[in-house]
Amino acid sequence: MQITGAELFVKALLAEQVDTLFAYPGGQAIDLFNALYGVEGLDVILPRHEQGLVHAADGYARSTGKVGVCLVTSGPGATNLVTGIATANYDSVPLVCFTGQVPTHLIGNDAFQEVDIVGITRSISKYAVTVRRREDLAITIKKAFYIARSGKPGVVVVDLPKDIQQALGSDGYPQSIEIRSYKPNTSVHMGQIKKSLDCLKRAKHPVFLLGGGVNISRANEVMTALAEKTGIPVVTTIMGKGAIPTSHPLYVGNLGIHGSYAANTAISECDVLFSIGVRFNDRITGKVSEFAKKAAIIHVDIDPASISRNIEVDIPIVADAKNVITALLEKAPEFDFHEWRMQIDEWKKQKPLGMKQTGESGVTPFAVIQKINEIFSDAVITTDVGQNQLWTTQFLELTDQKQMLTSGGLGTMGYGFPAAIGAKLGNPDKDVITICGDGGIQMNIQEMATAVVYELPVIICILNNGYLGNVRQWQEMFFDKRYSSTCLRYRKSCAAACNTPSACCPEYTPDFIRLAESYGAKAIRVQRYEEIESTLSEAKNTEKIPTVIEFIIEREENVLPIVPPGKPLSDMIMGGDE
Repeated sequence: MQITGAELFVKALLAEQVDTLFAYPGGQAIDLFNALYGVEGLDVILPRHEQGLVHAADGYARSTGKVGVCLVTSGPGATNLVTGIATANYDSVPLVCFTGQVPTHLIGNDAFQEVDIVGITRSISKYAVTVRRREDLAITIKKAFYIARSGKPGVVVVDLPKDIQQALGSDGYPQSIEIRSYKPNTSVHMGQIKKSLDCLKRAKHPVFLLGGGVNISRANEVMTALAEKTGIPVVTTIMGKGAIPTSHPLYVGNLGIHGSYAANTAISECDVLFSIGVRFNDRITGKVSEFAKKAAIIHVDIDPASISRNIEVDIPIVADAKNVITALLEKAPEFDFHEWRMQIDEWKKQKPLGMKQTGESGVTPFAVIQKINEIFSDAVITTDVGQNQLWTTQFLELTDQKQMLTSGGLGTMGYGFPAAIGAKLGNPDKDVITICGDGGIQMNIQEMATAVVYELPVIICILNNGYLGNVRQWQEMFFDKRYSSTCLRYRKSCAAACNTPSACCPEYTPDFIRLAESYGAKAIRVQRYEEIESTLSEAKNTEKIPTVIEFIIEREENVLPIVPPGKPLSDMIMGGDE
């Protein structure tokens, strides 16, 4: 049977069990949208901007474990995806992004809304391709889904010229695929498992360091069992948080430039560092030459290119994280690291996270996130980027019923709110909360309309300090309080050099309450500690519309501890009474 390329596109999505498509129409994708019209079993979600669209698909994918799917038109529609493609690919999120394209005979002729999106995204995606022959369409889409979800997951871009969408051809769609040049290794080399266990048997101060790879492989349950069997303390990266429940007695905390004192000290003092699914970026290592310098390092990663890229390792294991953890659980003996764990517990007691904010009254980030911990037991929590992200990764408690989504690699402002929309679409029975700053929420605030029209009761918590807070903090601590372009209350009539916020500062714009209400959302401003719990509870009980809660926090509140740039993890500024 002969069908158009657009009809085959729809058939392929259904065959890949795609139930939600994040899509924004345009001239070079109109045939695809025509084919989608009235299709049952496939919800087409229309966000208000393509960047919000791709972040929503990202949030949907991370929270469900499915492949997120995007469809946009050519030119600006495609380029508006770029930040979201890089965001997802950096964090190994499986997305397939379809872009409309001008007809093949016009490619390279500066046609209206023509860009080389494959060339633009090649370095920030796992694979990108333009379909130039109708007979290649089915196998290319099959390949795209296979590559996106297999091995180290990532983003695949499929560029679809308009004449390919319109051309008639076979209706066949393959059930499976073999790619000769792409065969990711997921199996475990047992010789490397034996070596790593021999290393652990000689250890006195070992630590498991868990990254996002553990969460991506959905190895949380088996990882918790391995930690309990071996008795080895667990430290996580930001992306690895939640790999085991944060309330577990073996959990120490996050490491890195805003890591906890106990976690950073444990990494600095350990003699074996067993890292799983970690990329050792500069945000967690501090001064590389000083990182875990007393330790033998074991590194598990499905991507061989990640091994020894930033930190030289002693025992590499290239395999899927869950397969390795399962093999270790079967082979590992029980150890006795009681004294080491007691030492770490003492460090946790000496300098706990949030010790400065716990001494403050009023609306603090610590108080807000503590109430979220108490009120929401079955939830997906997304963050934006900046201080809001760092406070959340420090204070949020995660269990097997609670998941945190954040842009860990690229650090994309504007990610949190649309990601929450995607997460709510994929998890309608869970509470979904996004924690944003007043800067980041404005980067994709137009998606309030999306949340309203799809009747999504997402809870949007805005921590408003009137600043681009993370950069302001660095200006305060390392640039002599020269607050250059970070004050969001600034008006042209303000003093040119101002570093002292006061009651005389201009009113904040926009008024988030009136803005949210204009979209049809509920909105509440919180300025007293006593209002935090009741407001969050009210939002939890609100149905069918989003709730914006604007928390007015101290303008110069800082994220502590912090490791200054270029310093080792042991060189932390703690704040408070140090």
